[in-house]
Amino acid sequence: MSMERPWTSLYVVKVTRGQERNISLMLSDRARVEKLPVAAILSPAELKGYLIVEADAPHTVEELIRGMKHVRQRIQGTLSISELEKYLESRRAAGVEVGALVEVVAGPFKGMQAKVIRVDDAKGEVTVELLEASYTLPITLNIDYVREVKRA
Repeated sequence: MSMERPWTSLYVVKVTRGQERNISLMLSDRARVEKLPVAAILSPAELKGYLIVEADAPHTVEELIRGMKHVRQRIQGTLSISELEKYLESRRAAGVEVGALVEVVAGPFKGMQAKVIRVDDAKGEVTVELLEASYTLPITLNIDYVREVKRA
């Protein structure tokens, strides 16, 4: 059974810039504990100082954010799905697969060879183990920081 509700709307909440991720996690916990009908909380990296909350009614969002530190206000009105789509596009990890051999092309590990152990398409990150290190230490890098040398 899906938690998705066809009668939900998208509401914008103004928050302290730089605290978006922390607040979204706290709001998520509050919604779960208080059993509020909140379907989703989105914190796009490109949208600084704002969160998007999918809920059944504006009073649900007001109840969710009431008394929360770093939450400024709920912006009046709703957001259409077409306005939200540009934040929902996921970046493909440029064809990098788990087990592939890559070269780090930027950052402090530039020029080192590594093996991909995990790919997170949603965040645009890969976790690698450096082959040239004396011990294996998983390092998470932006997908743009690696170039595939050999497929898995």
